Amino acid sequence: MEKFKKEFPPFDLVRLLRTVFSPKPGLRIAILIDLPNPREIKDFAFLKSSELSIQRHAYEVFYKGLKDSGLTELSLLGGDMYAYEVTGGSNLDLPDLAIDVSGNEVSLERDVYPKFDIILCISTFSATAPLTAFAKRFGFRGATLHGLNDIILRTGLAVDYNEVSTAAEKLRLALTKADRFEIDFEAVQQRHTLEILCGGQEAQKSHGLCRGDEPDVANLPAGEVYFVPTGAEGKFPLRYEDGTIGVMHINGGRITSAKLLQGDQIVVDAHNRKLAGDPVTGELGELGFGTQELPVSGRDIQDEKILGTMHVATGRSDHLGGALTPDRFATAKNATHDDILFSPSKTPEIRIVQVRMFRDGQTHVILENFSPAPYLRGHIDR
Repeated sequence: MEKFKKEFPPFDLVRLLRTVFSPKPGLRIAILIDLPNPREIKDFAFLKSSELSIQRHAYEVFYKGLKDSGLTELSLLGGDMYAYEVTGGSNLDLPDLAIDVSGNEVSLERDVYPKFDIILCISTFSATAPLTAFAKRFGFRGATLHGLNDIILRTGLAVDYNEVSTAAEKLRLALTKADRFEIDFEAVQQRHTLEILCGGQEAQKSHGLCRGDEPDVANLPAGEVYFVPTGAEGKFPLRYEDGTIGVMHINGGRITSAKLLQGDQIVVDAHNRKLAGDPVTGELGELGFGTQELPVSGRDIQDEKILGTMHVATGRSDHLGGALTPDRFATAKNATHDDILFSPSKTPEIRIVQVRMFRDGQTHVILENFSPAPYLRGHIDR
């Protein structure tokens, strides 16, 4: 991956919201956060905990930023904040019960979603999939900013999203209508190849702009080009949270089994039990490529947007235009959308040797060793 050199302007909440949403005067805006105990939003009691840094940023930067001057500068109304209970997994459905800053119980579906035009969700776990579904149902626009930290505020949220959108479109055009991709991995002195079928579909982009009147939810920081696979075959290495490395065996678009390469066999056995008990948890629902020049933040929400990285995701895909919805999982707790990021910082034991795109009878190398290959770099520099 290329050495990071870019400088960023100071974070500006008003500039961010104006660029992302282009809001009309009089629109109502709200903030959602998640808490282990949502009742601790009353009188902002959660601020006493040093462990809730994401929620502290939500209060200090977004809530206070709106209340102090942001609402006035943007001619917006509201700025209310609500807390729901931490879901425990990426993109799991949100609970309906929430608590407001006065300690009152509210229903998100009755008291929040229908009554606000813009909703910002600043949370521990991603809420993009469920919030997108609610946006389509109730007609609001929004943004999800899970895992927020200081680096993201200073960099990934300080950029000009007009420029991010332009850069994402360049890469989208370079990759759109691909028939398939082949990805060569190297881990624990073994090589594996994953083939992902795309069926000539139009590539999509996460570019941070959520303007107009149509319901939509932006994922911030943004900056990626992605596909919903139509199929997949082969193998790829996966780094589990404890550092164990397994090789995933892919058949018919799903991880069907995992085999230990390095680390703890118990971790791999647990994964195999989950795959056997709920097979759709292994379905590959996304292939994504980063488009931005950003520093490593330690949070996947930003680090998967870095140019030269790639990610695949398992599970729920309905928010991306896929067919895997929560009702198809054996248990509700399994209905997650889990990104698997490959980057020098996140997976130092795994190397992306090469990524090849097949389109219109031609083969194009797009990434090598976490760096854009000449084909991709040519589109970036146009």
